[in-house]
Amino acid sequence: MTTATYDDHADWYNDYMSPSSTGEFVDRVHTTLGQLLGPGEGICLDVCCGTGAHAAPAAALGWTPVGVDLSRGQLRYARHRLPVVVGDATALPLADGSVPAAMCVLASTDVPDYAAVLREIARVLAPGGRFVHLGVHPCFIGAFADWSEGTRIVLDERYADRTRTLDSWNPAGVRARVGAWHLPLADLLNATLAAGLRLERTTETGSGGIPNLFGFSAVKADHCSD
Repeated sequence: MTTATYDDHADWYNDYMSPSSTGEFVDRVHTTLGQLLGPGEGICLDVCCGTGAHAAPAAALGWTPVGVDLSRGQLRYARHRLPVVVGDATALPLADGSVPAAMCVLASTDVPDYAAVLREIARVLAPGGRFVHLGVHPCFIGAFADWSEGTRIVLDERYADRTRTLDSWNPAGVRARVGAWHLPLADLLNATLAAGLRLERTTETGSGGIPNLFGFSAVKADHCSD
């Protein structure tokens, strides 16, 4: 089972990623999430929901967000924002084909095997169900990317390194606290397709010329099986 690395940082992260934050980054995350998810009804499973910071945009679209996360520390906050259950994203406590929608927001780098998470999401999605992935941009965010100059991003050969690291240009950021597993763009997209999910739309967004967010919406094929 994946270790709940956020337990020791739950209080800090709740403040950092508060739903009441007016920060440009959080606003952009929620706007992009809404665009990819679209309106609907029924359960939208918030995989690796953390503190529940991203439940409100899904609820505003008509969905009923339900969260699952391994971190009991973060779920102390999340339970005030949506129904939650303690669970491993690679072994979701749900029946096959039981939910019409799912999302995973800013969490793909928090698990050692995101391909396994994608397979589990595909398993619990109903045929035709929608999945939204939204995370840091695989090509420009990671230990291999130095953003300290602001107007220019310097990349190095560690882009191919898929192991966990706490290296970061920003010693006060999330990754310097909890670390991250890097997943190159090709690996992310190939794992999505291999899980039986059909890509419908991709998006890149950032406040400057280089995007720091990458997301996509996908649909479970009618013939997909676990």
